Amino acid sequence: MRILHLADRLTNRGGAYTWTLGIIEGLAPFHEQRLAVGEVEADPGACCPVVVRPGLESRAAQAVALDDLAAEFRPDVIHVHNVVNPWALEWASARGHALVTVQDHRFFCPARGKWTADGEVCRKAMSRDACAACFEDETYFEELLPLTERRLEAVRRLHLSVLSRYMREELVAAGAVAESIHVIPPFVHDLDADAAADGPPCVLFVGRLAETKGVREALRAWRRSGVELPLVLAGTGPLRAELEAHSKDASGPPLEVLGWVDRARLSSLYQRARALLMPSRWQEPFGIAGIEALSFGVPVVAWESGGVGEWHPGPGLVRWGDVAGLARALARAVDRRLLLLPRFERDESIGRLTAVYARVGNGN
Repeated sequence: MRILHLADRLTNRGGAYTWTLGIIEGLAPFHEQRLAVGEVEADPGACCPVVVRPGLESRAAQAVALDDLAAEFRPDVIHVHNVVNPWALEWASARGHALVTVQDHRFFCPARGKWTADGEVCRKAMSRDACAACFEDETYFEELLPLTERRLEAVRRLHLSVLSRYMREELVAAGAVAESIHVIPPFVHDLDADAAADGPPCVLFVGRLAETKGVREALRAWRRSGVELPLVLAGTGPLRAELEAHSKDASGPPLEVLGWVDRARLSSLYQRARALLMPSRWQEPFGIAGIEALSFGVPVVAWESGGVGEWHPGPGLVRWGDVAGLARALARAVDRRLLLLPRFERDESIGRLTAVYARVGNGN
């Protein structure tokens, strides 16, 4: 089978991109593949032939030169990853044998990821009245709402894959056909289980340093817990400068702000960690860092956000928004190592995906 993958960029930053590269690698022994991307930010290595198609990275409806690639490669299936350009989604929809992986909320929520400006979980369907309150800039809202509606209209006509039942339910509520949505959980990719810890034991946070990921709440819970281990933040984002200022506080255990780390360094950090903090304020589409931590036997202390409850083993799972509960769970978790049976294995996910490809390629 010939598979044409479309992605906004080629990068090794972020769980969604790691998963994309992981499935391309997992499919390589069985299928011929091409990867078209809008931007290249990382060495493609030997994943498959890569071509650059400017515009795939666009969030607006920008035309992309794809017809020549489709005519030359003649794909049996087009698999769209991390592309929100409505024009590209419509192009894939018109071909009739396409699958879109919906990694996040940008297809049915124009704002904060089902998390309102008032700091509550959003349970409303996308509409002008429901979404306007989440925007301070009316002009930006008037630009983003029709783009999001156009994305949703395009993907309603396609086969979809999602990482969690939570995302499937959100898409069904947004009007997608339930039978066209396939839940294919991710797997742990490109981490070294034999890596050596690169420092003393710590509490770890992995992810974008942004409000949506709850990094401020992670900091508050860590300080409140009384745990005498450093908190290590692996990631970057708009709150990095604020958190680096906190790291200069000489009282209490140290706060380490590392910025983005590569997969080798991340493996060493998981070996070092005694708990992973994951208080996601947005509704987490899945939470790949959580299953990565579990694969190293690291307890995950998390809010029950979005799809997190679908993979979390239970101890350390806290009611969404409860910082005090997060602190108590962290204090209990740091003395507990996990012995878990393997879950979220690559072969299982690749098998599910291959079955979906067969259905999409046959027009079913």
